[in-house]
Amino acid sequence: MGQRIKTIRRQRGLSQAQLAHPELSDSYVSLIESGKRTPTPAVLELLAQKLDCSLTYLVNGVTAEQMEELDLGLRFARLALENGEVTEARRRYQELLEDKSIVGLSSLRQDAQFGYALAVEACGDLSEAIRVLNTLMDTETESQTPSRRVAIAIALCRCYRECGDFQEGVSVGERMLGATARPNWSDDLVELGSTLLSVYIERGDLLRARQFATELLSAAETLGTPRSIVAACWNAAMAAEQIGFGEEAMSLIERALAIQSENGGPRNLARLRGGYAKLLLQVRPAEAEAARDLALRSMRELKESSSGLADIIHCSLYLARAELALGDLDAALTYAQQAMDLVGEGNRTLHSEVHLLLGQIYFMQRRDEACATELSVAGESLKHLSATRKVAESWQHAADTMAQLGDHDASVDAYQRALTCVGL
Repeated sequence: MGQRIKTIRRQRGLSQAQLAHPELSDSYVSLIESGKRTPTPAVLELLAQKLDCSLTYLVNGVTAEQMEELDLGLRFARLALENGEVTEARRRYQELLEDKSIVGLSSLRQDAQFGYALAVEACGDLSEAIRVLNTLMDTETESQTPSRRVAIAIALCRCYRECGDFQEGVSVGERMLGATARPNWSDDLVELGSTLLSVYIERGDLLRARQFATELLSAAETLGTPRSIVAACWNAAMAAEQIGFGEEAMSLIERALAIQSENGGPRNLARLRGGYAKLLLQVRPAEAEAARDLALRSMRELKESSSGLADIIHCSLYLARAELALGDLDAALTYAQQAMDLVGEGNRTLHSEVHLLLGQIYFMQRRDEACATELSVAGESLKHLSATRKVAESWQHAADTMAQLGDHDASVDAYQRALTCVGL
């Protein structure tokens, strides 16, 4: 800052005494220019007026025109992400972060980093998203608003869940909730809690999930806000279904969908509609046609919003399962192959799920060789996942199909892996 003041003063043809007079002393100006004194905001404003330059440039070395360009770049990047143009959003955020003028602008730089993390997550690059989000989490708390801090934790918890690292996902969520004034819940904290609840469910910690769901629902009712009620009801529904309370789950998710339809954003509405289709298939299989219609609508909305690859893949799987329930094996195969084309080996949870479903479809089509290949690929992914209830169910599903194929050795091995996952 001192060097910038000195440079502009000389460009204006002023001496230190001329710049200082009459409000300041020339010795004080000299100390500022040499970096030995930090001027107060009032003095900075005065110097900016005398030097005929912007306060922003004195503080950050960025001109008003550069600030305007950066703000415009951020707006375009956010718009691309909100419109589902995730590759374009990633490119725009990356360009902003490579702009040297953003280095000294802490708030703008963090906005760009967070946006970039969401964009790369939406593109399916979970490891890069996790790296950037952890960098933001390690940033000094004082430089971030509490809301932004929680938003970073939500995204990080979600990314860890999607890549199957449930231990880290739980650690992030519990650490952030433990660092806040619970039970002084807010919308942000209920959303974080709901994301943490989804990790408990994926990890198979159903007792903890059920208890925590009750706490979240109580907090949401106390707050009475649409955002908190939707978040709590959505994931509480998933927990209820997992422990066998199907109709309770349907009631909760229908309430969440009704509120989200009136008050929420398009991305979460599309995801919630897909979740409703999934529950409908599981709880009321006779309504498979309605579930398929819901999933189709969800897919259209997902592609028009800021949803990422994982959301699209999940919805493709919902559609494949709906078509399976309706007996249309060719349509089911089409949707499952669409999911396979999108999923990468980096997300081993989804990778194994897609190939298991393909194996099931091929088995029903009496294509035994193709079925065996898909089960083998799914098994290789499952071997890299942590031992959870869900992984045990996947191994059991693979074992059942292998037995029907007549591959008894592979079937026994898969059953043993399923038992190991649940501690037996």
